[in-house]
This record gives sequence, structure tokens and C-alpha cells, in this order.
Amino acid sequence: MQAASLPLDSQCGYLLIESRDPFESNDVHYYYELARGLQESGNRVTLLLVQNAVFAARPSAQVPGVAALASAGVTILADDFSLKERGITKLRDAVHAAPIDVVVDHLEAGHKTLWH
Repeated sequence: MQAASLPLDSQCGYLLIESRDPFESNDVHYYYELARGLQESGNRVTLLLVQNAVFAARPSAQVPGVAALASAGVTILADDFSLKERGITKLRDAVHAAPIDVVVDHLEAGHKTLWH
């Protein structure tokens, strides 16, 4: 598992941080829809999965919203610490491991940041 390093610019962008497990919380899919809608409106969107939300990053996870986000062009990252804590070593093709420092990078770039 290799950490993602993504170049950031000052383009209007959003960082959406999801902390809830999509198998336990019904409103996670609302957040996925928000990310997709922002992306389809011409914004640059990154979804960062943290805490129990990283369960959706597993290749075997049946979470259609993640595939839809990837198809829409949303960048999907999973917190490397959360992955290690949960013993997740393999990720879906569309998901990349990243350190929590990515949040600071997005804030410095002026991206709007929302935590769910």
C-alpha cells in the first residue's frame, strides 16, 4: 500500500472527509451524492475516508457509491493510519492510501473542507 501524493493548486476545490462506515450509517450515501454533485458541477473534489469509513475502500466492499464517485472523477483517498488500525492492506482500484497530512495540504490550498 503506497501513500498518495497529489499536486494541489488554488483551483476551487472541495475536500470532503467521511468518517462513518457505510454499512452502519444510512446517511453516508448522501455525502457520496454531495461529492458527486460538486464534481459534476465543475468543481475539483477529493473524498477522504477516515476512521470506519475506510471499510468502503476494501476491494470486496459492496458500496456502489464509491464506484460512482470514481466514475465521476472524484479523487478518493483513505487515511493510512485508519487502514492500518483496521488491518486493511488491499484497496479498491479507485482508492489510494494517504496520510492525514493531506487535510493540511487542502486547507493551505484554500479548498473548502467538510467533515461528516
